[in-house]
Amino acid sequence: MALKVGLVGMRGIGNTHARAHTADPLSELVAVCDIIEERADAAAETYGVPAYYSLRDMLRNEDLDVVDVTTGGYENGSWHFEPAMEALEAGKHVLVEKPISNDIDEARQMVAKAFEEDLYLGCNLNHYFTPPAEQARAYMDSDRIGELVYCLHKMGFPGGEATYSYSSAPRSEGFPYFHVKAFLSHPFSIMRYFCGDVTHIQAFLDRPSFRKAAGDLMLSINSIHMRFQNGAVGYLLSQRGDATFGLGGWWSVEIAGTRGTFCIENCIEKVTFWPSPGTDDAAEPENLVLGAAPPPTVTESGVTDFGETFPLRIHAFLEDVTNGVPKDKLRASGRDALAALEYTWAAMTSYETGGALVQPHPLPTVHGDPRLVA
Repeated sequence: MALKVGLVGMRGIGNTHARAHTADPLSELVAVCDIIEERADAAAETYGVPAYYSLRDMLRNEDLDVVDVTTGGYENGSWHFEPAMEALEAGKHVLVEKPISNDIDEARQMVAKAFEEDLYLGCNLNHYFTPPAEQARAYMDSDRIGELVYCLHKMGFPGGEATYSYSSAPRSEGFPYFHVKAFLSHPFSIMRYFCGDVTHIQAFLDRPSFRKAAGDLMLSINSIHMRFQNGAVGYLLSQRGDATFGLGGWWSVEIAGTRGTFCIENCIEKVTFWPSPGTDDAAEPENLVLGAAPPPTVTESGVTDFGETFPLRIHAFLEDVTNGVPKDKLRASGRDALAALEYTWAAMTSYETGGALVQPHPLPTVHGDPRLVA
């Protein structure tokens, strides 16, 4: 039986979620909500469901299984806390847009509340619900990568001084950390998904001269070095239209181990795998000239539309809830989103202390389901 879903926040991202729900056999979109009545009414007409102007009314009048929170706010996250907490209080599972919040204390409360109520709390960390990520995970699970050595992630919109224009949007204007809070949840979550928890972070943040001249406070250039619990090292380079990346496109993650290396390009488009010399299906070291690598295996997904990540991720959440997976096994959970935000806060702390090495705040302990853990 399909899960009954109510959507809160009907701007662009809300409609993206709505289209995914209406096309998914595991979902039945039964209501939409927005405090801007015109938005709610337009969405209600589009999807053929009732419109609500407050979450309280929607929760009172609709028999919901899931509340999908796609509101935004300052730094793309200041309107996530109240509706998510209200839905959890009402006993509903919640899927919330990223970042889980723009405030670390709120994010911690949201994760704690979901645990207290024994409900699913997921976050739309959609970047690793892709065919290339699945193939990359298969390389790791089959020991084609080996012991992890490094992770390099680049993520940023193409641009430069000729394309820059000052933005007076209320969600970003006057917020130096807008890009850091609104954007870095994705690369941090990807790096943690493949490489595990991060124990140390060092960050250098800045903005180019054309932003400074315009009075733009956004710290749009982010250079972040990290160490993972397993001993691997990582580097995240992010920018917001200040330059144009070369190899790998606007989004790339390269992960190397002692047995092989993979690189995903443009999130959903392709993954390339290079076996280390001497491993299975690789050239023998003596047959390679100095500095040469074995021929790679390139797997194209056949998909170039980044928008396809949304239905893939939403389906995974619906699938996990439908199947009743243990709460700590939920893919892209609230705890996972909190981890990304803890790393974001550690990066900001490092920047504010002149690039000092910072250890992220510990994550909540995973207790496990007593019915399943012997």
